[in-house]
Amino acid sequence: MKLLNDWKIILLLCLTLGLAPFFPEPHLLGKIRWIAGGANGMALKDWFDVVFHGFPFVLLIRLILIKLTRKNAA
Repeated sequence: MKLLNDWKIILLLCLTLGLAPFFPEPHLLGKIRWIAGGANGMALKDWFDVVFHGFPFVLLIRLILIKLTRKNAA
């Protein structure tokens, strides 16, 4: 469980797996644009790709929310 709560590892995952491949644009950004444009032609593998590359950012948001709620509860 420590792995899912380690800021350094989560940030590293966001900067590498979350944004890879980097050229010509971050992969996740391209998928988000595709979804925002209506997701026409997206196959199951494309949706899996969004989840795979987006998961590190979900973990980062989770850590931020935990930090904020613990600060407010204290």
